[in-house]
Amino acid sequence: KMKTEWLNHYWSDHREPLRSRLFAHQPQIARRIAGTPLADVVNWLSRRPLLRRMGEALLGIDAERSLPPFARETFRQWFDDRHGPAPLRTQAAAERADGPSRVVLFADTFNGYHTPAPLQAAVTFLQATGHGVEIPEQQTCCGRTLLSKGHISEARDRALRTVEALYPYADAGRPIVGLEPSCILTLTDEFLDLLPGDPRAETVAEAACTFDTFVARQVERGELNDPPPAGEDERGDVLLHGHCHQDALVGTADTVTALEWAGYGVDALDAGCCGMAGAFGYESEHVPISKTMAEDRLAPAVRGAPTQTLIAAPGFSCRSQIHDVTGRTAHHPAELLAAALSSGPVRPAAAPDAAAGGR
Repeated sequence: KMKTEWLNHYWSDHREPLRSRLFAHQPQIARRIAGTPLADVVNWLSRRPLLRRMGEALLGIDAERSLPPFARETFRQWFDDRHGPAPLRTQAAAERADGPSRVVLFADTFNGYHTPAPLQAAVTFLQATGHGVEIPEQQTCCGRTLLSKGHISEARDRALRTVEALYPYADAGRPIVGLEPSCILTLTDEFLDLLPGDPRAETVAEAACTFDTFVARQVERGELNDPPPAGEDERGDVLLHGHCHQDALVGTADTVTALEWAGYGVDALDAGCCGMAGAFGYESEHVPISKTMAEDRLAPAVRGAPTQTLIAAPGFSCRSQIHDVTGRTAHHPAELLAAALSSGPVRPAAAPDAAAGGR
């Protein structure tokens, strides 16, 4: 928060670099590219060594980093094709909605437009455990990238629009569940600073929680049936790396509870920050320290884990860093939980070229 405030004042007196503005407005860029024919074109171009070197020379984005691909089909497109949008604008509309237990899924930019698989897995898991899943008809965004670059005024506007979209659901008692810790926890923390005294923001904050916490609460209340047995093989061991935002505000105990309920053996790492830290690890002048941070504890632990051990990381940046420095694929806990309900053991999988940025 101090960084955000400092940058906000700094940009009022200095010209903000193009790179900073691009990172700040990454969600808008992603919405224009993902799910369109441009996605394949941009993904192909981002893999060309010459263009990557040009990007480093002109923008300071490290040429050796694997850039996140844009999804050919966004999560919203996938969801609407299968379920259709389900807006709830009033309490009366909420009361008419069928199904005893409905959940609002907060589709963050990173999973929604770059790697939809974790959000799809969350839908699969929630529906398999008896929940109706809704996503707001209006676009919602936490404004995390704006805050990280000091764009407080824009972030406040974004927060207000998101609260207006989510408030009818929260007021109707719907849990608002998010997969990306830094995004969903912005609703519970920074939104209250950006919109002080707004009772709607407070209602949304009370309704919002991480996917892991939502599942753990149900486990602790005995509201989930035991998952199907894994068969002859054990479900598997999981090496868990928590996101910094998650560690700071809610911890990883709920993630461990959810995964252990599903039959996984969990080893929660105490590895500090992965070093990617949002855009930080892509900025060429910061890459050495970013990778040094990863090599302190996280990367050696991942490399030292047996090949059959699954790597779990709720954070998009963390999963990107893990793959970039170790070559191993980290899964969102939602993917492991959905797999446990549907198919027993989960096998470690290599990331496809697109997910790896095509390196």
